[in-house]
Amino acid sequence: MTQREPIYEGKAKKLFETEDPDILLLEYKDTLTAFNALKKATMEGKGTLNNKISSFILQYLSSKGVPNHFVKVIDDSSQLVKKVEIIPLEVVVRNITTGSICKRLGVPEGINLIPPLVEFYLKNDDLGDPIVTKEQAIAFGWAAKEEIEKIKDLALRVNTLLQELFTPLGITLVDFKLEFGKTKDGEIILADEISPDTCRFWDSSSGDRLDKDRFRKDLGNVLEAYQEIWKRLSCKGER
Repeated sequence: MTQREPIYEGKAKKLFETEDPDILLLEYKDTLTAFNALKKATMEGKGTLNNKISSFILQYLSSKGVPNHFVKVIDDSSQLVKKVEIIPLEVVVRNITTGSICKRLGVPEGINLIPPLVEFYLKNDDLGDPIVTKEQAIAFGWAAKEEIEKIKDLALRVNTLLQELFTPLGITLVDFKLEFGKTKDGEIILADEISPDTCRFWDSSSGDRLDKDRFRKDLGNVLEAYQEIWKRLSCKGER
């Protein structure tokens, strides 16, 4: 499929049009960012790992009945995805307290959240992606009430399925961020990536961070953590 001019470039990915108006080419970059891109770095091989990890997870979710934008892998750093209109809300599902919620609410790290906590953030880099209520999202037209409920249900379903995937691999799913979009037919589906860039993974035995927190907190061995996630996933796929 012929690659055309890029239509979007974000902190970690690029999007290109293809010959099919309903399909886009998504290319993963080797860049790492944190704190709303105030901290930046480049790490060779990171884009390839995220492409592999996200592709694996999205195909797994598809097999479990979760609609998403993934179509197929094209090469080491690229995949084809369905074109959607992104809903301007980031959805965060938290199973254990850490990160911004601890700073925001003054709660300690490590509290198990039962049931999981679902939070909505406005997708707006200029405003720092502020947390919003469901009522605000509805009032300002970012999503309709029935869309909010659909998104929340899908997010919790994804959480259950990801825990079923990662727990046997010795990985604790701490929290993760999702984005959703609408197809041309109006169907709400999961979009964007699911990777160590967007999830917090802790080794279930040692508690070691296996995600972008290693970059945020200057813990070192960032690429090795991503490689470990892919190693465990790929071994599962070979069973």
